[in-house]
Amino acid sequence: MGRAFEFRKERKFKRWGHMAKTFTKIGKEITIAVKQGGADVTGNPRLRALLQEARSENMPKENVERAIKKATDKDQGDYKEIVYEGYGPHGIAILVETATDNNNRTVANVRSYFNKFGGALGTSGSVEFMFDRKSVFTVKDREDVDLEELELELIDFGAEEVFRDGGDPDLEDDPKVIMIYGEYTAMFKIQQYLESNGYEIMSAKFDRFPNIEPKVLAPEAKESVEKLLEKLEDDEDVQNVYHTMAL
Repeated sequence: MGRAFEFRKERKFKRWGHMAKTFTKIGKEITIAVKQGGADVTGNPRLRALLQEARSENMPKENVERAIKKATDKDQGDYKEIVYEGYGPHGIAILVETATDNNNRTVANVRSYFNKFGGALGTSGSVEFMFDRKSVFTVKDREDVDLEELELELIDFGAEEVFRDGGDPDLEDDPKVIMIYGEYTAMFKIQQYLESNGYEIMSAKFDRFPNIEPKVLAPEAKESVEKLLEKLEDDEDVQNVYHTMAL
């Protein structure tokens, strides 16, 4: 299933135990989606997908309502989506997606993490070209779905890969799902097809995957990079962290 699947699997394992962070992340994305497309879900496909993701993650209703209210409250500051790029120790490229209402605070924090753990914050475009941006859908599996037929249908809408995932008995929360990877520009075409054909979308988001050969590090070197990645991921303004280190 390729490199994209392996990187997604790594982040899936990390997600358990970070529920509060997940709620904060989805909440910010809901606020941004409402700011950009309004609070009416019928005309805002990004918001529809986020609300479904919030339900699948068991995000409390009051958290969702608070995120929507923040988008319509004139006294609240706007979140801005800003990408930071740099290199960690041992030449590992790192891309950091943030959603912040205080850019000065965020850039200062991100720079301090890079410096503290032997890396360096770079300029815009310094590493982004090493990552491909994709549309990624998680869809509730159905027994009546022929995966090959579904993939053939979705190719016309910009899908690149369709496969079943999940159902690991060693994980408490790992339902069987259908994963769909597609072109970055195909997000809403794929979403429209799935909604029109009765599929339950558990999440619909943009994700990034390395387009270069991941760098293999010795255990001690890998540990030093992981310390930086963990520090970045724990920051309240950081939404996603991507890297070019082999798993």
